[in-house]
Order: sequence, then structure tokens, then C-alpha cells
Amino acid sequence: MRTLGELVERSSSLQLGQADLDWLHLLMADWQVLADLAASDLVLWLPDSDGGFVAVALCRSGTSSTVHLDDIVGLHAPATRAEMLGEAFTSGRIVQSNDIRWAGSYSLSASYIPIAHQERIIAVLSREGNFSSFGNSSNHAKWTTQAADALCEMITLGEYPYESSPSMASRGGPRVNDGAILLSADGAVLEATPNANSCMRRLGVGPHLEGKVLAEHLTSVIRNHHNVDETLAVVAMGRASWVVEVEGHGATIAMRALPLTRSGRRVGAVLLTRDITETARREQELMTKDATIREIHHRVKNNLQTVSALLRMQSRRSDSPEVKQALYEAGRRVEAIATIHEALSHNVDEIVPFDDVAESILRMAAGVASTSHHVDVQVTGKFGLVPADAAAALATVLTELVTNSVEHGFPDRGGEITISAERCGDDLCVVVADNGVGMTEGSALGGLGTQIVNMMVTGELKGDISWDPGPDGGTVVTLRLNVERG
Repeated sequence: MRTLGELVERSSSLQLGQADLDWLHLLMADWQVLADLAASDLVLWLPDSDGGFVAVALCRSGTSSTVHLDDIVGLHAPATRAEMLGEAFTSGRIVQSNDIRWAGSYSLSASYIPIAHQERIIAVLSREGNFSSFGNSSNHAKWTTQAADALCEMITLGEYPYESSPSMASRGGPRVNDGAILLSADGAVLEATPNANSCMRRLGVGPHLEGKVLAEHLTSVIRNHHNVDETLAVVAMGRASWVVEVEGHGATIAMRALPLTRSGRRVGAVLLTRDITETARREQELMTKDATIREIHHRVKNNLQTVSALLRMQSRRSDSPEVKQALYEAGRRVEAIATIHEALSHNVDEIVPFDDVAESILRMAAGVASTSHHVDVQVTGKFGLVPADAAAALATVLTELVTNSVEHGFPDRGGEITISAERCGDDLCVVVADNGVGMTEGSALGGLGTQIVNMMVTGELKGDISWDPGPDGGTVVTLRLNVERG
């Protein structure tokens, strides 16, 4: 599918700059509201090189039966329609079709709105309505259509779309079908759809709001609430195109204002409302759950650090060198797992950004190993995101490998250990290489640490491991793992 920029480049005779394209994109980002208020399909037209017009975008109404059952993007306007499009483009004024067209049992009418930007016309918007649809026979159709007329006039003056458009990506913004209120210039309610009345009733506002200033009634609802959006007043008065959420009587209502202007002077506004009570409740439950999970990880980390400290304390009190070493290594392994829970306590997901913890656990492993020589640990590449269970296993494996390299690869001198990671989707390849004395035949598979490594790599990490002599001495351990992110 071609983008708007590609359609303009290939089909239009206009030289539109990036600012013009951005203005059209801004219009298209918000034109569903206009289509729903007008109960009409909207088509964006640009002049072509043959003197006609080509359709570059289409928006179908959600409050009326659609006029265009088939997609018309990329098609050229018929001659009669092209003539009216050309008149609107040249004159800079809205052109209303005088003829009612019939398509089977449907009666259709169209108007053509020139789109102004920076004091010139850059495109034409056709507004095509189906007057046989249910939407146009509803009680509120007249005032919503008049509100759409006002927005169309604003388009011809370059006053709509609004340069600052609201965003509610997490919950979705209010739509005309969810509830619409017509406000006067001083914020008084003139008209309201049934859904809007229901939204206000759930907040404890109303009934019979007509003629009353909505902001004053909302103030009485939120008086005892501590968290009040500072933009509520300007939205409730219809002075700013933004979205706020209002809580009252156990309900949460999202509201968005569309200021209506005439030659730069505010004449009223359309206020869209949407009941998002259940959505807000679910989000609050998730936030509570996330906070609980983070607290659990924090407490687990603290408990593991306590266990590690107790093991170190016990090792110092032992008279047996073997017991002392075994307890010390057990404490080191517990400390590595505690580091993972520390990372999870700062994350809302059960996913660990492993690069953030890799260097700390590896340097810790090298620093506490039983050797008096300095061994430098370097980490290259990216581990990426790793699930919590796999992260704990991977931390333990890397800690054991580094400790093993330090203690057995550098018995009488210092050196360097390099850990390189390469991520490809869910597959992770990690190479641990040192420039130590190297390994003798069969020595890599004898200790407890190596047994732990083999068990975790083949079991929890669903991978394999190989031990090889380095090309210039030392040992190279290669891990090929599967760390599904879920």
C-alpha cells in the first residue's frame, strides 16, 4: 500500500513540502471525529497532472451507513465531481453539490471543502453523506451536523486540524458514538447525546444539564479528589483540544474538547465523552500487581543477600579448608541470583535487560575468586532481554565459568577473560574465552561448578555447551542457548 507521500509524488501536480504533508497527516489523524459528526464519508483529493483530481485517502463514518463500499484510494474523480473539486480548490470556498444523487435505494449528497495551510489551498476534502441512513434521522443529527459544518469552515481557514492533537494510546480517545456534548462559548451545555448524558450521570452530574455551565457541576464532583488533572477546567469549558479523565462516584470518564472557532474567535465547542471505568479499574489492578511483583523481587533479593552473608560468616568460623571453600562458593552463587532479583525489582515485566547486570555479576565473580592475581574481565556484544527464569540460570552459569577460569586458568599470574554475546531472536550465543594456562584432557568436566553449568545449560536454558582449547592458549567455552522472550 502506498503512503500519502508516495501518492502525492506519483499522482499529484502540486509541489507539497514536508510541512504541507504533515498538515494533511494531522488532519487524517483526527478526521474520524469529523466523519462521525457529519455522518458522512470523507475523501481527500489532490489535483493530478491531467487537470482532474485523484483520491489519496478515505475515512468512513461510524455513525452512518458508508457511501463507499469499495476503496477508492488511487482512483480519479469523474468529470462532474472533478469540476466541483476544481471550483473549491480555486475559490478557496466550500462548494455544495446542488443535486441529490441516488445509488440504488440510497440518496447521496456531497460538499467539497478546500484545505488551507499557510494561506494557500493544498487539497480538497469531499464530505459525502447517505441521507437514507439511520444516523441522519436521529434526534441529535441536526446539531452534530452543524458542528461538523463549523469544523469544515475551520478547515478552509487553516484553523482545523488543531496543531496539538491529544493522544490516548493506552485506552483510546473518546468518540462521537461514545457521547457528545455541544457547549456554548461560555461553556454552557446546549445539546447532549444520550450516551453523553449517561456518562455525566455516572459522574453524579445532571440530569437536565441544558443551559448549565458543565465545569461548575464537574467541580462539585471532584472537590474531594486529590488527583485532579490541571487541564480539566479548560477542557470542560471547551477552550483546549485535549483529553482529561474525571473520577467521581466510582466512575471514570474521559473527555475531549474540540473548540469551534470562526475567524479565530471561539464560538463554542464539542465535548466528547467516554466511560472508561472498567478499563481504568483493570489498569489499576495491573499497576497494583506490578508493584506487588517488584516488592516480592526486592524482598527475595534481600533474603538471598542475607543467606549469602550467613554462608560467608559460617565459612569464616569453620576450621576445615574444604568446608570453608564450599560455603564461600555457595554464598557466591546465591549472590549472583540475588543480582537478578535486584534487576527484576526495578522492572514491571518478568524480563531482565541482561546487559545491565552482566558486567556487575562477572566482575564480582572475578573479584571473589580464590586467587591473588589480577584478572581483567571484558564484556562485548549484547545479551538483550532475557526472561527472569533464564536470567537467573544464565547468571549462575556465567559466574561459574568466570570463577573457574580465574581459579584454574591463572594459578600463578594475571590475565584476561573475554565474554562475547551475540543475539539473534530467541537464540543467544555466548563465548567465554581466557588466555590462561589452558585445560588438560578431561579436567573441565570434573568439578561441582562444571556440573552445575552443564545441568543448567542443557536443562533450564535448553542449549548446549562446548569446551575447547584456545588458538593461542587458554580455554574457550561456547554456549548456544534458547532464551524465549514469551
